[in-house]
Amino acid sequence: MADASAVDASAGERPARVHDLVVAGARCVATMDAERRELADGWVAVDDGFVTAVGRGVAPRGRTVIDATDCLVTPGLVNTHHHLFQNLTRAYPPMTDKPLFGWLSSLYPLWRAIDTEAVHVSTWVGLAELALSGCTTSSDHLYLHPAGAGDLLTAEVEAARSLGVRFHPTRGSMSLGESAGGLPPDDVVADDDEILAASEVAVSRHHDRSFGAMTRVALAPCSPFSVTEELMVRTAELAERLDVRLHTHFAENAEDDEFSVATFGCRPTEYLERTGWCTDRTWVAHCVMPDAAEIRRLGAAGVGAAHCPSSNLILSSGIAPVVPLRAAGVPVGLGVDGSSSADAASLWLEARQAMLLAKLRDGAAAGTARMALEMATLGGAACLGRAGEIGVLAPGSVADLAVWSLTGPAFAGAIADPVEAWLRCGPVSARDTLVHGESVVRDGRLVSSDTDDVLAEHARTAARVQRLVEG
Repeated sequence: MADASAVDASAGERPARVHDLVVAGARCVATMDAERRELADGWVAVDDGFVTAVGRGVAPRGRTVIDATDCLVTPGLVNTHHHLFQNLTRAYPPMTDKPLFGWLSSLYPLWRAIDTEAVHVSTWVGLAELALSGCTTSSDHLYLHPAGAGDLLTAEVEAARSLGVRFHPTRGSMSLGESAGGLPPDDVVADDDEILAASEVAVSRHHDRSFGAMTRVALAPCSPFSVTEELMVRTAELAERLDVRLHTHFAENAEDDEFSVATFGCRPTEYLERTGWCTDRTWVAHCVMPDAAEIRRLGAAGVGAAHCPSSNLILSSGIAPVVPLRAAGVPVGLGVDGSSSADAASLWLEARQAMLLAKLRDGAAAGTARMALEMATLGGAACLGRAGEIGVLAPGSVADLAVWSLTGPAFAGAIADPVEAWLRCGPVSARDTLVHGESVVRDGRLVSSDTDDVLAEHARTAARVQRLVEG
């Protein structure tokens, strides 16, 4: 890691340090550090992929300089819940007007067709879309592993590495098929022992524990309605032994609650507790339905929550109580969810939706742009177990950042508060997205030269999965 204590020499002393990269002249740098400093005329200095200094006024010298005039600079946004393969079935007509269980039942027959090629191309496209929205770190909940499909997790990791995005794939699973009272078809579920063995291999092969790691793996049984209780218990035990994080769907809607009561004789929070998942190793997706007492229990346990506002709206799941959750001490991040429910993978859009829904549910003053930015950065970092490492611009943190232009008709008159302007105006995409100090998006376009070829491959694969072509 670069020397986080380095400072530039003043005039008359040794020559000032020349940094690898300097982002300079920002209207505001929202550091999201412990003091939540917002630096007018701000700059960020980067060396070896890490932030070495932040400040305001005259910027230090850099071998590469990014001019951030009239821009807001933020830490890179963090996506805490996704199903990247689902962008192969976006806006699929038979499922566009169904709630969760009917929506899933309509799509399982198509998703049986995924393989390593489908997962690689959908991951690349999904992460590229996220990068255009200022996202630098993304989780993925890959819970579908059809027999004979190949090593899907490795296909994901290779796609993320090719694009240059920081990646937290989860080794998901389903073991409770229709014949045993679950939701998924029997031919897409696997045996508990097989799942646990594959989970351990995935961690051994891909989990990087080093500071600033580009890839880390978590274990993620899909949901209470698609895995056995034994698998939940044994996965929690395995995660403890391997020292990795846990992820699952939780309290997503009324159907989810009803299934838990009918099948397990308890509400989802109690089920989480009795299976060993109610710990600070866990972050859950959606968390729409907990009552006040359950919110307090989740907060006391340190369980994180991935708030997925667009998906919750499209599937009519409800409005997650993010303001009470945060007040109770639950780390709340944002998730775009699968691109067959949210259909768009924009962290900026989810941040705006989160702000608006908090206003609607808890009052106009409850939802602010700064609250949403905090969820999109620090909250996401906490969910993924990387507080102080990502989601912040401070000496020693990774140099993941987004540069947002605040110019043009959409921002005319928005001169008093650049952070509120960023989320209240728009819509906007990131002008520049940098991961570990390297540009992934520059001037609003992906840096990769592979984009057109990958999109053509994605179109062919989507047609195959949706059964619009043979093969």
